[in-house]
Amino acid sequence: MNRRLFIQRSLILTGALTLKFRNTFGFGKSAAITGKVTAAGKPLANVLVSDGFNIVPTAADGTYQLATDAKAEFVFISIPSGYEFPHEHYIARHYHRIADGGSMDFTLVPLKKNDSKHTFIVWADPQVKNKKDVAQMMAQSVPDTRKTVESLSGELVHGIGVGDLVWDNHELFADYNKAIGQIGVPFFQGLGNHDMDYRLGGDETSDQTFKKMYGPTYYSFNRGRAHYVMLDDVRYLGNEREYDGYITEQQLNWLAKDLKYVKKDDLLIICLHIPVYNQVKNNQELYKLLRPFKNVHIMSGHTHYNANNIDGNIYEHNHGTVCGAWWTGPVCEDGTPRGYAVYNVEGNDMKWYYKAMDTDKSNQLSLYIDEQKKLTANVYNWDPQWKIEYYIDGQYKGVLKNQQGLDPVATKLYQGDMLPAGRHFPEPRQTDHLFVMQLGKDAKKVKVVATDRFGNKYEREMES
Repeated sequence: MNRRLFIQRSLILTGALTLKFRNTFGFGKSAAITGKVTAAGKPLANVLVSDGFNIVPTAADGTYQLATDAKAEFVFISIPSGYEFPHEHYIARHYHRIADGGSMDFTLVPLKKNDSKHTFIVWADPQVKNKKDVAQMMAQSVPDTRKTVESLSGELVHGIGVGDLVWDNHELFADYNKAIGQIGVPFFQGLGNHDMDYRLGGDETSDQTFKKMYGPTYYSFNRGRAHYVMLDDVRYLGNEREYDGYITEQQLNWLAKDLKYVKKDDLLIICLHIPVYNQVKNNQELYKLLRPFKNVHIMSGHTHYNANNIDGNIYEHNHGTVCGAWWTGPVCEDGTPRGYAVYNVEGNDMKWYYKAMDTDKSNQLSLYIDEQKKLTANVYNWDPQWKIEYYIDGQYKGVLKNQQGLDPVATKLYQGDMLPAGRHFPEPRQTDHLFVMQLGKDAKKVKVVATDRFGNKYEREMES
């Protein structure tokens, strides 16, 4: 089919970007790009436009002039609050590719409701490698997430993928896109180490395929009083599969410019793949930019376990994965079920919960009693503001002791060179969200009540 005709027939945009193809600008050439941002036929002032190096706000008449860097590949906007997210079959499209030339105008659609209250979903590491993995994603992850979205009927909902959308097999980006399309809310994408191109040179050339599919690897957007930033913290070192956690100086310089337009008491949400607190080599440089803000949350993936780290004003959510332990079993290496996180934003405040696949939101912990009658409670999304209490045979006994260790279910499923079947490399992982108690020989029934930082109570009972 003619490519132009195909695009005309298949491009479905909510808050469409205006595209007029002219060979005005050549890739790799430094130039002053001009354009206009409008909505409902009216110009929009103070919308931030960037090439990933420089940032300019639009003038009162909606126009902008941007001196692009010679290395710039995209011109993108930081979508302002109050407007729909442009998307193509629910894959976010908030950019123009400079090499394509043509108009660099952006046309947005005003929202019909106030967006100070909204919800977003974080998918970490779907990481499909073959069609068998895709089948599991389509049969379990997609319907479960769609059901969560449907339960939020009437609310504004968007999604964020924090990397490893696929597992080296880039042909499966199309299947990932199909999954997002079936969920039915706009999704923004982040680059993971398995989304990179190997053997094409260094870091600057490792994301060519990803950029063709999803545009820039770092950008920002807004909804209500929340400012979202996507960063690329995977640095390819030039040898196959060799990478580290690092945020380039180019990105940090851009981020410093971007954050100048954000109020210090607004909600700041940083999204990326590799966890910052323990695996990004220059994390202190990022923290320095984030310290002036009162309420900062970092959304990461990569590890295939769930962990929360709080460092002053910065709360990092390192997410359990959509694929669990690489599609080999129902739980991640720390015993957290396959799943995703749901965040409810109201103003500059945010609440959240972890959503395990195929169960309702009440599933926030599991219980296990071994042959020696040792009780282990795994509270998947625990942080120090949770309270974990227990009852034996109906009598309150107090607070359970927090203990680092291995989840018993993950140990049974994954420990050993021959487990799990098909992919032997997953192993049970030490986690800090276990709670342990040695039960007496006469104990018959145990109940554990976990109260999260928002006052929500979750209960589990088990015969001993």
